[in-house]
Amino acid sequence: MKRRDFIALAGAATVVGARPAKAEDFPSRPVKIVVPVSTGGATDQLARFLAQKLGERLHGSVYVENKTGAGSIIGTSYVQKSPPDGYTLLMGGIFNMVMITALMKDPPFDPPRDFAAVGYLAAYPFVVIVRADLPVNSLSEFAAYAKAHQGKMNYASGGLGTLQHVWGTVLLRSMGLNLLHVPYKGATPALQDMIAGRIDFMFDNLAACRGAIDAGQVKALAVSSAERTRPLPKVPTVDESGVAKFDGESWFGLFAPAGTPGGVVDQLRRQVAAITTEPEFIQRVERNAGRVLAIDPDKQEQFLKGELDRWSALITRYQVSAEQ
Repeated sequence: MKRRDFIALAGAATVVGARPAKAEDFPSRPVKIVVPVSTGGATDQLARFLAQKLGERLHGSVYVENKTGAGSIIGTSYVQKSPPDGYTLLMGGIFNMVMITALMKDPPFDPPRDFAAVGYLAAYPFVVIVRADLPVNSLSEFAAYAKAHQGKMNYASGGLGTLQHVWGTVLLRSMGLNLLHVPYKGATPALQDMIAGRIDFMFDNLAACRGAIDAGQVKALAVSSAERTRPLPKVPTVDESGVAKFDGESWFGLFAPAGTPGGVVDQLRRQVAAITTEPEFIQRVERNAGRVLAIDPDKQEQFLKGELDRWSALITRYQVSAEQ
């Protein structure tokens, strides 16, 4: 073989070897779902259930790896910088796909640019709760009481920049209230201090505080969703209260790095969409006071951009900061 023919043949082999795997060959090795928060929480549990179901449908191994730190930035950035081949996916949600970008002056990633939505999964309402001995039974009564006790009341969150912090601040300031913010290292200790009577107000995920509500340890005044939620049919929405306008849910989805081959993304989307129609998945979501969030692929990018625009505007309007 002449030298130039050998070089040409070797070059062709290199090109073939570097060619991305075809969608029909996916997956040929284990798929990893990165969860950017700690184990045991609602995000982690949903991801592990999804991994099990996705593995069954793909006839391969799908596992979860928790990469925590910096308020979910470390794990999210890790997936952003991973090879766009479909083998490293991100469990994302409003907490990292929206709030980080909306709160930071120089965010480390741009979700619409750096990620491709594989499928949205579920959305969960928040609920306004107050300590059990507070002499109010509605959001309007709370607003009047808080205005009469300015400078003497507080509200809790799971930490600076969390949804409890951002949404609590937006809601309170939209009602003309300025309560002392008490950030905790997680929502659970904040709820425990409310049960003990040390916290007056909290805007928390219904799934997390439902047990305390049912036990009468705290009072539920309003839910954040556009409509009343099945677990608390007698609790009105914030809009129904007449003292504020608020419509929001904590949602979750699966994301791949931008540039992942379209065929691989399409295959993953089909499987995730099928999982969200399974009775077992629906029952699991509804058991935790949520609803399945089904968004057509051609509307997924629009949904994410809409959430970013909406919450960025509210954060700016009510001067919410991750440092206060």
